[in-house]
Amino acid sequence: MQPSADTSDLLQRLRGLLEAHILPLEPRFLQEGPTSVAAELAALRQAHRSAKLWAPHFPRAAGGMGLPLSQFAHVSELLGRSPLGHYCFNCQSPDVGNMEILALHATPAQKRRFLAPLVAGDIRSCFAMTEPEHAGSNPVWMSTTAQRQGHAWVLNGHKWFVTAADGADFVLVMAITDPEAERYRRASLFLVPTATDGYEQVRRIRIMGEEGAGWFSHSELRFHDCRLPPDALLGSVGAGFALAQERLGPGRIHHCMRWIGICARALDIMCEHAATREIAPGRKLGMRQSIQHTIAECRAEVDAARLLVLHTAGQMEIQDPAALRVPISIIKFHVAGVLQRVVDKAIQALGAVGVSEDRVLSYWYRHERCARIYDGTDEVHKTVVARAMLAEHGLAISL
Repeated sequence: MQPSADTSDLLQRLRGLLEAHILPLEPRFLQEGPTSVAAELAALRQAHRSAKLWAPHFPRAAGGMGLPLSQFAHVSELLGRSPLGHYCFNCQSPDVGNMEILALHATPAQKRRFLAPLVAGDIRSCFAMTEPEHAGSNPVWMSTTAQRQGHAWVLNGHKWFVTAADGADFVLVMAITDPEAERYRRASLFLVPTATDGYEQVRRIRIMGEEGAGWFSHSELRFHDCRLPPDALLGSVGAGFALAQERLGPGRIHHCMRWIGICARALDIMCEHAATREIAPGRKLGMRQSIQHTIAECRAEVDAARLLVLHTAGQMEIQDPAALRVPISIIKFHVAGVLQRVVDKAIQALGAVGVSEDRVLSYWYRHERCARIYDGTDEVHKTVVARAMLAEHGLAISL
């Protein structure tokens, strides 16, 4: 699916901003960390908001640009060419998914308190589901609880790998509200301001040695008898898993197209290096057949992955996402694998400089290795696909 004429014009404009203002910040970001460019990023966010280049995924009437998913996918690919891209236009994860779920299920009061300032970029949010005590591949198994005490809810639990919790204003927390209910009706979602008594940010978790800060980090959290008002509940009691799944469908499109952007830039970096790097007087790296084959293979993988994701995004606009469970699982594990292979080959082509902070490749190699783990591991998604195919041939496999 090609970008529309309007989206093509937007992409050209965004590319200019990316190259002129965002990519020049990368060297300092890579060498000195996120806080070193915080002021510049804040200024860019304000400028883009003023120019109405803001929250491209969100309805125009609610403060966004109103792009349908199939067109936002192209924007997400472009912005994915830099670790700073999505943040500069307020469409970064996890805020992008939280905006979408709040738009669909929050009450008017919840929208005023949480959604409106989130879309405006005045606050940030996070999503807490995974627990260190339980396998993340089994999301229905958790120990965090929210129990009624009078009209209030009392939240207790332990979460980790909570992206962007550092500096966030509120967290969406998945907690068990009825342990005796059917497995997918046991949990509910709660809106928890981080200023709530009993909320604790234990630490920022080091990812392959890097702690990060702010939006560019992952935290461990604890909730100690956090008393929440009745309107902290998002949606209905027992709807937590259904809401989370609703959030994950479009979210996987967002991730996959961002990964395509990473792959495309990694491939550009590889090609530029191969075309200019001398391995002997008058002999460029790109003259070697082995590097030519690597470039060709990467190009084929990236182009095929892009078409697969764009096709799925188009289908999500006309079908119930629940009916697209298999295609969504396919793009999730396939594109994550393409991402890892392309970035690894780009690093190999660049040699020692590829693993240094002089290039963005090492940052992606560290942080995007998680692509094959979060939002469902490769193994979980492959199982979904295989079981559906086997069921078509008469072999039904129960969970």
